[in-house]
Amino acid sequence: MDKKKFLYIFLVINFIAANIFAQNIDSTKVYKMSEVVVTATKIKIPEIETASSITVIDSTEISRQANSNIFDLLQNQVGITYAREGAPGSLSYIYIRGANPGETLILIDGVDVNMPNDPDNTFDFANLPSDNIERIEVLRGPQSTLYGSNAMAGVINIITKQGFGAPKFFLSAEGGSYNSYKGLAGINGGNDSFNYSATLSRFKSDGFSSASSKYGNTEKDGTSNYNLSSRLGFNLLKDFDLNLFIRYSKANTALDQHGGAFGDDPTYVYNTEEYSYRAEGNLNLFKGFWDQTIGLSFFRNVRKYSFDSTLNNPASSNSIYDGNKIKFDWQNNLKFSNFNTLTFGLESETEKAISDYFYNSSAYGSFQSVFPNTSSTSTGIYIQDLINLRNQLFTSAGMRYDVHNRFGSVITYRIAPAFVIWGSGTKIKATFGTGFKSPSLFYLFDPVYGNKDLKPENSLGWDAGVEQYLFNPNFILGLNYFYNRFTNLFGFDNNFKTINIDKAETNGFEFYFKSILFTNLNFNFNYTYTNSKDESIGSPDNGLPLLRIPKNKFGININYSFSEKTNLNLELISVGTRDDKDFNTYPVQRVRLDKYSVVNLAASYLITDQIKIFGRIDNLFNTYYEEILGYATPGLSEYLGINLTVK
Repeated sequence: MDKKKFLYIFLVINFIAANIFAQNIDSTKVYKMSEVVVTATKIKIPEIETASSITVIDSTEISRQANSNIFDLLQNQVGITYAREGAPGSLSYIYIRGANPGETLILIDGVDVNMPNDPDNTFDFANLPSDNIERIEVLRGPQSTLYGSNAMAGVINIITKQGFGAPKFFLSAEGGSYNSYKGLAGINGGNDSFNYSATLSRFKSDGFSSASSKYGNTEKDGTSNYNLSSRLGFNLLKDFDLNLFIRYSKANTALDQHGGAFGDDPTYVYNTEEYSYRAEGNLNLFKGFWDQTIGLSFFRNVRKYSFDSTLNNPASSNSIYDGNKIKFDWQNNLKFSNFNTLTFGLESETEKAISDYFYNSSAYGSFQSVFPNTSSTSTGIYIQDLINLRNQLFTSAGMRYDVHNRFGSVITYRIAPAFVIWGSGTKIKATFGTGFKSPSLFYLFDPVYGNKDLKPENSLGWDAGVEQYLFNPNFILGLNYFYNRFTNLFGFDNNFKTINIDKAETNGFEFYFKSILFTNLNFNFNYTYTNSKDESIGSPDNGLPLLRIPKNKFGININYSFSEKTNLNLELISVGTRDDKDFNTYPVQRVRLDKYSVVNLAASYLITDQIKIFGRIDNLFNTYYEEILGYATPGLSEYLGINLTVK
C-alpha cells in the first residue's frame, strides 16, 4: 500500500474514533491503570505518559506462546528483524529499526551483556531461555543519554521474576522434533523481609544441518545448554532493600563452516560460557523525596571454536575469546512534586579481553593471532528532568557526558514530549536524541585490524507518532514515523585497518494495533516499513539497502481462552525480500532473499491447579525460507510438555 494513502486512512480512523468514543472515556484515571514501564526513563511511569516507542512482553504472553527462547519471542515485535545462522544454538541476532545488532544494548536485570570480546560488541541470543522472566521491554530509538554506549538504536531490557507468597516449586519437561528435549526446575516465594526466585534448565537437540540441505548438506548440527537464573531480595530496613542477581549459561553447539554448498563440517564445535552477577541496593530518603539505586555488576563471556580437516575443508583451527566487564552505577531520583522528577547518575565501566586464534592449512600454511590482555574504561554522568504539565503534557529531557580513556569525551542528549487528550484518548508524541558506541577492544587493539585512534560511532534519530486509545487502555491503535542517521561507523581501509569511515541511514514507519476484544480474546497486529541505505564513501554498497533488513515485515498474534483451563495462541510472521551477500563467490555478489511467511501455533490445558500440559507447532505449513543466505531454518516442528507446580 502507498505510504501516503496508508497515513491518510490512519488519520481518518483516528479522527472518527476520537469523536465516537469521546463520550465513553473515564478521563485520566482509566489510563493510569495502563502498563507501567521502566526502561524509557529509568523510573516507573505509566506507558501512556512516555513519548518513547516501547513494547512490553509480559510473563502472561511468554506463557501463552510457549516459546522456550527469548529470541523466538522477539521475532514478532514491531520494529524488529532477526537472523540466525542455522540450527538452534547457532549465532542469533536482533536488529532494531535497521541498525546493526551491536548498536542495541541488551540488559538482563541491569547487567550489560553485550559481549566485550566480540568485534561489534553484539549479544548472541542463541542460549538465552525464557525461564524465570517477568517481562521484556523493547525500547526503540537512540538511548545513550540514559544508557551510554551501545544504545545507538535502542535497548532490550530483560527483567526476571521477583518471588512472593508461600514457597512454590515447579517442574517442567518438554520434548519434540529434532530429538529435542528440555527440563526445568524452579522455586520462588517471599514475604515482607525476604524474596527469592530461581530456575535451572537443561536443553538438548540433535538439530539439523545449519548449512541448508537445499544445497546438499546432510550433517546434523546439535546443541546442548545449561542455564541458571536466580534473584534474591532482602528488605533490610523500612527504606532500604538489597537485591542479588546471578545468571550462568553453558552451551556446546555444532556449527557449519558457511551456508550453501559444501558447508557441512562434522568437526566444527562451538563452546561458550557466560556468568553475570549484580548487587543492587535501593534507598529511599526523606519520605520518598530522594530515591537512590547503587549497583555493582560483573559479566564474563568465554567462547571457544575448533575444527579439524575434512574433505570439504582441508584445514584446522583452534581459538578462544575471553572477555569481561565490571560496572558501577549510582542513580538518584529527586521527586520535587507529582509533576516534576529530576534524575541524575554516574556510571563507570571497565572492559577486558584476551584471545588466541590459530589456523593451519595444507594449502596456505599456518597463521596465529594473539590478542593481548587489554582493557578500556569509560565513565559517564547523566541528568534527566521528567516534567508533567497539567497532567496533559509529559516531557523528559536529558543530557549525558562520557569520558573514555582512549578516544576522549562524547556528549549525548534526548528530548521526548507526549501530549495526551484525555477526552478522546489520543496521545501525540515525539522524540529526538543522539547515541554513541565506543570502539570495541578488538577494533582498538587487535594486532592486524586495530586502531588506537578510533573515535566512537554516532547516531542521530527522531520519531513522531500518534496513539489512539479506543474505549480504554486495552485498545490501542498506533503509528510512528522514525529516522536514524549513523555516522563514523567502523570500516576498513585498504590495509584492513579499522577506521571511522562508514555511514548509514534508516527511516520508515511502524503501525500497531493491540486489543482485548472480549475478556477471552486478544488480538495484536504490527507492521514495520524500513527504508535503509548504505552511505559509506567508496564502498561498492553505497546507495544500496543494508543487508538482511526487509522493507516490509508484519506480524499477527491471536490468543483465545476457551475457558479458564484451555488456551490457544496463533502467530503469523511475514518478512519481505531483503538483500544478502554470497561470500562463497569471488568477487562477493549481492543476492536477494525471498520473502516468507511462517505460522506458529501453541496451546495449553490446565488439568488441575498444579498440572498443565502445553504444546506448540512451529512453521505449521513447513515453509522453506532463509534468514541468512545458505543457512537452514526449522521446518514443521512439534513439541509437547507438562508443567507441575507444588505449593
